[in-house]
Amino acid sequence: MEYVAEFKTKPLTIEDFSKHYNFDSKTFYIHFSSFTDLQKFIFKTILDNSIEVLKSSVEFETFDNRNKLISLYFTIFENLSLNRDYVAYTLDGLENQLKALHIFSDFKNNFLAFINELGFENYVLNIDGFENIQEKTIKQSAWLQFLFIMKFWLNDTSESFEKTDILIEKSINTSFDLLDHSFLKSAIDLGKFLYKEQIQSR
Repeated sequence: MEYVAEFKTKPLTIEDFSKHYNFDSKTFYIHFSSFTDLQKFIFKTILDNSIEVLKSSVEFETFDNRNKLISLYFTIFENLSLNRDYVAYTLDGLENQLKALHIFSDFKNNFLAFINELGFENYVLNIDGFENIQEKTIKQSAWLQFLFIMKFWLNDTSESFEKTDILIEKSINTSFDLLDHSFLKSAIDLGKFLYKEQIQSR
């Protein structure tokens, strides 16, 4: 991360990298097979450290799911901001490419595991055959929401990234409002009514 932030490029080869920091390249290969593997590990570590910090807080355990998720986002983006030069360079031009998503593969797995721990099954309506689909939709929506906020943060020039903080709160609050059972039930009732009316009008 230091190398990339300083030189605005990654080393050409692992051998060049090891020479620059005066260590045996074999040491690198003990842990990683490529720079891509190292990048995946770095982003995963940022997330894991964020989660560890939150779970070490007694106050965090008293939060509801909404505030737990907001706290996670705030902590992740605080850690990303501490390493912004590295993150911005690594993701430059990759925001909308599959390669960027590959770099986040381990991050995504742990992120979704955290989402799963929050127990969003409580927000799933008991509709025959749709429970699993609803759970998967909630998790994937949370992941897409994170990527959306990440892209916004990369372009955020506001002081202390305050606009990103506002987006985090507003987007998560909106998501939880949409998950509210009363909203879902009303939407389903409306859908049934419209479907019924459409069938009857034929």
